[in-house]
Amino acid sequence: MEEQLTLFDFTRAGLVCGCDEAGRGPLAGPVCIAACILPDDFDTSLLDDSKKLSEKRRLALEPMIKANAIDWSIVFIDQDEIDSINILVATMKGMAMCYEEIASRHPISTFFVDGNRTPRIPSDRDANVVAVVKGDSKIPQVMAASILAKTARDRYMTEMDSRYPQYGFAIHKGYGTRAHIEAIRRFGPCPLHRMTFLRRILLTEERE
Repeated sequence: MEEQLTLFDFTRAGLVCGCDEAGRGPLAGPVCIAACILPDDFDTSLLDDSKKLSEKRRLALEPMIKANAIDWSIVFIDQDEIDSINILVATMKGMAMCYEEIASRHPISTFFVDGNRTPRIPSDRDANVVAVVKGDSKIPQVMAASILAKTARDRYMTEMDSRYPQYGFAIHKGYGTRAHIEAIRRFGPCPLHRMTFLRRILLTEERE
């Protein structure tokens, strides 16, 4: 695990909240955004970037985080909205929604988001909003949010597998694996697919 980074230089009196997403790149399904505030006594050595943890480990940490966190929030932006406003805007919208939900209950001093862009929050909110590249490997609050987002989205896509079993969503969670792309070619897209993401595949099929 990379060295954790707290970045207290950015903080003022109040609480530090971390935010991350899961599912920006898949061909199907929503993007899931989560935010989390951890108590000072949380054992952050247990955490890491969700992508570096096994599914078993993520599922073990999820209830622990939820039970011990000062607060947490999870937001889904579905595939139709992603197609309408694009994935970046959808992700920033979800991050802002998570911020607003938690800020309505707790004073946030610093809102760390994974990546190199920050969501817009109302100007009357007195908080630093800080983007940190690879924040999900450096900041415990972002790591926790990463785990919550990943487990929530994976669970949703597994549930959708029973509705659309021909695509194998329980296995690849909507990502563009070879098996998934072959299923799209065979059965066509379903309502979960992001049509803007499938343009290249569909255009190729039309030309053939």
